[in-house]
Amino acid sequence: MILRDPVHGLVMFEGIAERVIPPLLATREVQRLRHVRQLGFTSLAFPGAEHSRFVHAVGAAHVMVRLIARIRAVQNLLPAELRIDEEAECDALAAALLHDLGHGPFSHLFEEVLPDARNHEAWTADVLLDPTTDVHRALAAISRGMPERVVALLAGKYRLAYLSRSVSGMLDVDRCDYLLRDSHMTGVRYGIYDLDWVLRALTFGCVRTASGEEEWVLAIEGRKGLPPIEGFFLARSFMYQQVYHHKATRAAEALIRGIFLRVAQLIRGGRVPERTPRAVVAAVSGEPVRLDDYMQLDDIALLSAFRVWESDADRPLATLTRQLSARELPKTLPLPPDHELWQRAAERAREVAGRHGYSPDLTVWLDVAKEMTYAEPEDESPEGLWVSIRHRPMTRLGRISFVLGELRNKPVERPRLIFPAAIRDEVLASLQDVIGADGGSGRG
Repeated sequence: MILRDPVHGLVMFEGIAERVIPPLLATREVQRLRHVRQLGFTSLAFPGAEHSRFVHAVGAAHVMVRLIARIRAVQNLLPAELRIDEEAECDALAAALLHDLGHGPFSHLFEEVLPDARNHEAWTADVLLDPTTDVHRALAAISRGMPERVVALLAGKYRLAYLSRSVSGMLDVDRCDYLLRDSHMTGVRYGIYDLDWVLRALTFGCVRTASGEEEWVLAIEGRKGLPPIEGFFLARSFMYQQVYHHKATRAAEALIRGIFLRVAQLIRGGRVPERTPRAVVAAVSGEPVRLDDYMQLDDIALLSAFRVWESDADRPLATLTRQLSARELPKTLPLPPDHELWQRAAERAREVAGRHGYSPDLTVWLDVAKEMTYAEPEDESPEGLWVSIRHRPMTRLGRISFVLGELRNKPVERPRLIFPAAIRDEVLASLQDVIGADGGSGRG
């Protein structure tokens, strides 16, 4: 199978990959990802960001093909029992393609707005293990026990630990694809890094854990591998600053939170708005969500419901959905780093909203976007990234790289106050003595 991709060019699934990828692509569960956008409502700020989790899954599988080629080139360093074999290659390719299978609509936001929502990783495992799903049957037809092995690989419990980390880790095929893809589709250059050199810089090294055991890990080869790895993490940080945490995206997500909160209030009050998906009704009602109901959820299903809710008799619900449809976003106000001021600012904004007839719990939000440029374990566990330098013990990346050493384990918070545009001036005036807000700082 040969595909054309706007990010990677020619994507080729040949040999072992051709046994694995095409039959999985044909399953209903994978095809569903065509209807789940990768970046949720980021397209309201970056109009080109309409790409789906399906194309990202294909890209991640392509990066895995390239990573496996690199592993095979350097695995002579490994003991024979830890070298990648045909079974492990099949499992890794499937895991790369299927890692987002259980993702809900609207990127990660859907997991945040439903009460007691399970994360998408848990849903992915359910889909893979359920014998009634197309993808389970496809995996089982490729290899006996493959669904269970792929779930173990995604959960970090695979017999080759380095393969698990290559799908879900600090430097994995997921991030390797989405940074380049999201950068390309949004039209920015912040997420561009040198994938060719990142892959070429990988080798194997042995780490001795705190318990005295040895574990082989994928490591960065020598100091020449540092610049591309540093570029990778800086690209990720810039994408969070400029794209993933963009104020328009966060404002749209605040509208979504208000919509789902109002729907939940209505359902608990005894009325289910028309076209509400069964999975949403079950979650709000505290009932178990059935797998087949969950898999009916995608962006199309919820956006169709939103369109119906624009005419709902409930005024708050109709107003919020109309605002989203018309891109009438609330305003955002960046807040200073003093945590003590955040709640005071939010309370002031809620008071103003209440005086103007708004429901404060639906329209005023204290939004704190968080990210960490480079996380590194403090102990001697094999997790994280290591650097292999000739004639020296294996060393953590943060102890070799000056740049990442400065950024290591330092969280970044971007607090914002989000509130209705119509009350912007009064909110700013009410916050003068709290944060010194002025008209210029509230433009968002």
